[in-house]
Amino acid sequence: MSLAEKLVEELEADERARKRLAKLLVPEAISEPELRLAIINAVLRDVATKSDVAKVMEEIEKIRREDIRRLEEGIGALRKEMYTQITELRERVSKLEGAFTQLVERIGDLDKRIDGLDKRIDSLDKRIDALDRRIDYVTKVSWALTLSVLATLAAQVLMRMFMP
Repeated sequence: MSLAEKLVEELEADERARKRLAKLLVPEAISEPELRLAIINAVLRDVATKSDVAKVMEEIEKIRREDIRRLEEGIGALRKEMYTQITELRERVSKLEGAFTQLVERIGDLDKRIDGLDKRIDSLDKRIDALDRRIDYVTKVSWALTLSVLATLAAQVLMRMFMP
């Protein structure tokens, strides 16, 4: 292996040595007009010109317009879908409100019917109470009559036994 190849391998392996060599060579290269021109030409190839910048700006603007168009389409589709869903929800809410109103009316009707039944039950309770009082009266009269009949029978039996 030649000395140059060994030197290249050493520089590839040792970063510190590579940097030192570059620091030594750069001032020399800049002071030499031919080397300086070669470096400038190499750098200028990578420098963007106004027309390069204009092309890039045009491309960016084209991409931006395309992105805006796609976003507007997406937003339009979302608006349409949301409008459809909102319309469906409004219809459902309207149906629910109607059903709720019907339920409220039915509950009101049931309350009226229950009130009517309560009044009828109260009336029946009063009639039952009146019947209970009458039954008590009839029971008392029946006892009185039964006792008077028994007393009369006992008196008749006693009179027949003691008065022949």
